[in-house]
Amino acid sequence: MSKFASFVDSNQQFKIQSAALPDLQEGEILVKNLCTSLCRSDIHTYLGNRIEKSPTILGHEIVGVIEKLGPKAPSHDLRGKALEMGDRLTWAIYASSPNDALSKLGIPQKAKDLFKYGHEKITEHSHFHGGLSEYTILRKNTPLIILDNNLPNEIASLINCSVATVAGAIRLAGELKNKSVVVYGTGMLGIIACAMAKTMGASEVISVDENLERLEISKKFGATKSLLPTAIINEKVDIVLEFSGALIAMENSIKILNIGGTTIWIGAVFAQPPVSINAEYLIRNLLTIKGLHNYNNTDFMNAVSFMEMNYKHFEFEKLIKKGFVLEQVDAAFEYAVSNNPFRVSIDLA
Repeated sequence: MSKFASFVDSNQQFKIQSAALPDLQEGEILVKNLCTSLCRSDIHTYLGNRIEKSPTILGHEIVGVIEKLGPKAPSHDLRGKALEMGDRLTWAIYASSPNDALSKLGIPQKAKDLFKYGHEKITEHSHFHGGLSEYTILRKNTPLIILDNNLPNEIASLINCSVATVAGAIRLAGELKNKSVVVYGTGMLGIIACAMAKTMGASEVISVDENLERLEISKKFGATKSLLPTAIINEKVDIVLEFSGALIAMENSIKILNIGGTTIWIGAVFAQPPVSINAEYLIRNLLTIKGLHNYNNTDFMNAVSFMEMNYKHFEFEKLIKKGFVLEQVDAAFEYAVSNNPFRVSIDLA
């Protein structure tokens, strides 16, 4: 029997339950979860600000080890390394057919047969698909990567959501070397974006937020300058990475671009009024707006490589509140709501 925390809705506490692990189907892998971090989307679901299919097992920022390989399971990870029992893994938030038309266009996270970890309903035939559980069953066509053994679990758990999404945003933004970059919003994604932009040779990395404490922290992760939202409108930059989802931030991200600049919108993943855009200004200044939701396989690989090469250069571990176990899941969420840390992690080892 394996334990998991079942979530129904914001009016009920988590329920610790147990169920037998099913026989693995074709292409599946049984993974023993080691650590799960609570993403902001998990917090919003917990608070009732977003609705998931329920009952469900929340948590998608996960790291674990291979415990069993099912029939016709993949033999190698995305980087071509042979899979073996006991390998420590990170895996994409999604599983989808590589033959889907959108997958072939480089958008597997939007394929028609999409399966998303931490977002699926518990059913008789679909179980153990979230991080708040002792085990995860990796479905067929799940991108996965064997991790460097030295990478701490808590940092590794960030890769398959926060870090990979930032990697996707930077891919869409294009070459950062010698470019000026604004990072709107200094939550976990914004902090990672500052670190990535600096590492990739941006000439200037300007962090923007209303939270003065987080602005100061961003300077330890690559930001060369930090500004309040009211002050950024006086700047002109080449690239904007918008993680806050605030209406005014998206509108201002257009206004502060140099001619030929690009703004990437990532944060607005909730219902809100339309953004006001001056079409003539956009056209005459040759500006580009791109949106990103989740990421693709290339972004995922780049995220792993970034963390493996840079986790010692930036103190990501200090941004994570540790010490909770599965039976303390309600306390972990309450801590996240009350204290608003960058991340709360749950130890499942």
